[in-house]
Amino acid sequence: MPTYQGQRWIDAALRSVAAEPADGIEILVLDSSPNSETLDIVRRYDSLLNLRVMKRDEASMWHAQTNIGAERAEAEHLCWLHQDDLWLPGRIEAIRKWIEKAPNAALHLAPSVIVDADGRTLGLWRCPLEKDAEIDSSEIVQRLIVQNFVSAPAPVFRKDAWLFCGGLDEALWYTADWDMWLKLAALGPVHYHSEATTAFRVHNSSLTVTGAGKIEEFSQQMQIVFDRHLPTLAEIDNCAEAAGRASIRVNAALAAASGGDFSLLAPAVAAVLGLGPLGVARYLRDSRIYDRMAPRLRAKFAGAF
Repeated sequence: MPTYQGQRWIDAALRSVAAEPADGIEILVLDSSPNSETLDIVRRYDSLLNLRVMKRDEASMWHAQTNIGAERAEAEHLCWLHQDDLWLPGRIEAIRKWIEKAPNAALHLAPSVIVDADGRTLGLWRCPLEKDAEIDSSEIVQRLIVQNFVSAPAPVFRKDAWLFCGGLDEALWYTADWDMWLKLAALGPVHYHSEATTAFRVHNSSLTVTGAGKIEEFSQQMQIVFDRHLPTLAEIDNCAEAAGRASIRVNAALAAASGGDFSLLAPAVAAVLGLGPLGVARYLRDSRIYDRMAPRLRAKFAGAF
């Protein structure tokens, strides 16, 4: 758990973890807050959880903290939980079943429930994958190159695979997780599980929202990952490539619109329509744009964003 000024959310996050069977679970909290408020809340859980708390430099970014946590974790399988997200009842039991069924899988994926700032359910964020199935590496990369459809708290991955991939790219403040899922997926079959055991919180201080003020850099973050992984496809899928390029334009347009600039929306829609019927269908399937955007719009219109 990388934390920074997390006093608004951290109690709910840790309470959701403490509600699960704690045996065999280690929680590493790496905090870079300039004051003690976040860690004061964390330490209330000393008697309930197997906590290891590390105070980091205030300048440490979330991905740098996550890399340190992954390196120092003692478990063979890891996941991360940001301070504003939640575990749902049954997560530990589910994870143990996943690992028992496929202990050598580098990556396990699953959907997440989307909740608002007050914890109310807004929708379900799914992956465009077969339910409860092993997915071939090439197929997952073909779909994931279009859009990061992975909710960060949901995946479980092998520590050795993470370290082999070099961890999170600390130059990517927004797309480091997308880059990581693509790296892990390239190592071999990925297992997808249809049960949602995490909740992803949408609110007005998330990276997507705060990144809206620097659209050029925001777009560049996505372009770097896209350009890095496109050549790794066994066969260049022109449809996936075109859909991925359009997806970057749509994501940038939506981020700009969230900051009040609507000028990029029409060109983004035109880019999607220019894909043709098959390309549009591919984009809609792999981008999960409805799953991602509808809950945010509901939260915004309800005043709970």
